Amino acid sequence: MRLLLTSDTHVPGRARELPGELLEQIGRADAVLHAGDWVDTATLDLLEARARRLVAVYGNNDGPALRERLPEVARVELGGVRFGVVHETGPARGRERRCAERFPDLDVLVFGHSHIPWDTVAEGGLRLLNPGSPTDRRRQPYCTYMTAVAEHGQLTGVGLHRLPPRRP
Repeated sequence: MRLLLTSDTHVPGRARELPGELLEQIGRADAVLHAGDWVDTATLDLLEARARRLVAVYGNNDGPALRERLPEVARVELGGVRFGVVHETGPARGRERRCAERFPDLDVLVFGHSHIPWDTVAEGGLRLLNPGSPTDRRRQPYCTYMTAVAEHGQLTGVGLHRLPPRRP
């Protein structure tokens, strides 16, 4: 099962639209996991229309219309792998321990908020993934998203993808 992981799209605040490469990857994925901070419902509508399966949560910048449609935490099993999706996990220091305690029933936790890509494994085996942001690189050199494959209870092929700079 091919997965696309994204977060912090911030449309139209940080970009007028999602990058074309990200939209192409949505069509190739069996499931899209979005870790919040959509900002507008139009982007949610777009992903719901294009994704075969969408697993998504709201973030701290998402207002009432998005919070009515999305949970704070989502859980799903894909390819035999137990995923959780949440926007915020708190400070980087102690993140693995906190998340392992909060989500003992998961194999992988996808999160956002910082716009900083992250890929670590907590004691006990919980893998934490932050795909960064496809529209706002903050202090990072590139805007990013992730892809992965979940099958037979294993997560493989996790890749961080850099997006080309937007043209003004």
